[in-house]
Amino acid sequence: MDGRGRAGVRGAGSAGVDPGADPGAAGRAGVLGTALAGVLAFALSSGSWQWFSTYLGVTLLAVVFAFTHPPGPPPGPVSPPVAAVPAASSPAPGARGAYVRGLTVYSLVVGLCAALAVAPAIQRWAWFFPMPGTRTACAHLGRYAALQTEAALGGLAGRDGAALTYAQDDRSVHAVDDCLAATTTLWLPVYALAAAVLTALGVRLLSGAGGGR
Repeated sequence: MDGRGRAGVRGAGSAGVDPGADPGAAGRAGVLGTALAGVLAFALSSGSWQWFSTYLGVTLLAVVFAFTHPPGPPPGPVSPPVAAVPAASSPAPGARGAYVRGLTVYSLVVGLCAALAVAPAIQRWAWFFPMPGTRTACAHLGRYAALQTEAALGGLAGRDGAALTYAQDDRSVHAVDDCLAATTTLWLPVYALAAAVLTALGVRLLSGAGGGR
């Protein structure tokens, strides 16, 4: 082998590009890593949903949008140049299956991050998630927690009225928040699935518009 051949081999090796590598592998790995982070955030959450959950959700969404891209539609088959009539531009079954899987994973991850971001708002804002029956029941539970606090003190309750009021308010707020948080967590999968469906539809529409141009 002459010098030019050896240089060509070295140049191909130093480029660090594997011709058989999947160009979307890094993006899919990023999406899966973000999904894992979201699952961990759900698993570690306990009690009332705090606004730090919104920060986590927004941060994860920023990671998804910055380092990953929605899967593009599968390309149609290339027609041979000698064909008199071009073949129908229908994607291969394997390519379409990969596209559906990628779009599903991408949409579910976005939905999960969106659910994390809106969870505190769902718990706190009645206009965002009404659940009037649950909110009324949780208010009753809060008053019951306040009565329990007073009953636990017994004869000591009359010694410091301000401290008793503070303790009752604190127990009542915690009881109401925990009650609302439990119902919020039950409904979060619905919000996450709705966000995932909207994301999938948006990606389909945008990819169709891009393909039309």
